[in-house]
Amino acid sequence: MAGPLDGIRVIDCSAFIAGPLATMMLGDQGADVIKVEPPGLGDVMRYLGTNRGGMSGLFANCNRSKRSMVIDLKQDEGRELLKELVAGADVFVQNWRPGVTERLGIDEPAMRRLKPDLIYVSSCAFGFDGPWSQRPAFDHVIQAVTGIAALQGDPDSDEPGFVRNTICDNSTAYTLAQAVTAALFCRERTGQGQHVRLSMLDAATSFMWPAGMMQHTLMEEDVQEQPSVTMTYRMGRTSDGFFAVAAATPDQQERLFHALDLGHLLEDPRFATLQARMENLAEMLELVQAAGGDHTTAELLAKLEAADVPCAEVASLEAFLEHEQVVANGTIQESVHPQMGRMRQPRPAARFDRTPADVQRHAPSLGEHTDGVLGEIGRDDEQIAKLRTAGVVA
Repeated sequence: MAGPLDGIRVIDCSAFIAGPLATMMLGDQGADVIKVEPPGLGDVMRYLGTNRGGMSGLFANCNRSKRSMVIDLKQDEGRELLKELVAGADVFVQNWRPGVTERLGIDEPAMRRLKPDLIYVSSCAFGFDGPWSQRPAFDHVIQAVTGIAALQGDPDSDEPGFVRNTICDNSTAYTLAQAVTAALFCRERTGQGQHVRLSMLDAATSFMWPAGMMQHTLMEEDVQEQPSVTMTYRMGRTSDGFFAVAAATPDQQERLFHALDLGHLLEDPRFATLQARMENLAEMLELVQAAGGDHTTAELLAKLEAADVPCAEVASLEAFLEHEQVVANGTIQESVHPQMGRMRQPRPAARFDRTPADVQRHAPSLGEHTDGVLGEIGRDDEQIAKLRTAGVVA
């Protein structure tokens, strides 16, 4: 059964993580995604990190469900090939620095002349104007600028820290994929394409803002300050491990106190009401954490689960893969890649009952589909051979 984006063609000139992860999601949902890479190394993410057969796990995790072709866009003939591809596509995605597409003659106005209803997507680090628009950046730098690193700071020392995952890239990818489908929906109703611009700075800010900046949202002088809910992101230690607990509602908090044999504290003015508990959140968390140390993880979780309090063991990465709910959901799929061998990846998260998303094809080798795509736009074997000889394609 075809996915929800069956029939949509995406020309993907993006590299690294944010753009490729977004277009991978579109591919999982049925779009025909053609990844255009430069000659030589191609997308450098192919070689970053743990790898086998000349391809890294990181690249595979951002580039399945695509076809790969190599075009030298520094050559006039290469740019003409790209334009021909875009003229027959629905979406074009690029994440070069502002100004690059204009210099190459493949900017939005040029492409729109070829395809009036094109969804043209530009993604960059900091924005398309302003003093930082030409600066390069990766996830660490965006975390530093947006305050995400500050949010991760040690509550005792205030020393900032990074989230050790590419959350700025990932949040940009999810925002980009959603924006593409929204633009396609708008085109379906109006017949008009549009230029979608997205910066990692803006996407990461939107991602972290709701809770991360709750203390900086209200601006009047009579704001009633309370501790941020981000303070609750603390692990408790048991006698043999760590636990997480999140009691947000008044009932859950009261059941938490009773489960940990702290019910008498509900008579304490500091913890008698929800308002009081929020005002004394740090002390409440310290008491909960201290109580956990008197139990093994299994004992503590049994008590909290019996009280219907949201909780879990802090699992290792290896334990996560075997978690009973992960297994029940079928969250992780195993497959055999022609280059990388046996591998595991998460299945598409959204489950469509009528048009199911699924992994459409393995992450491609560099230029694996160059000849096939060229054939689709009318190039015969002799013409393809000449293009290869000239270094226009590979």
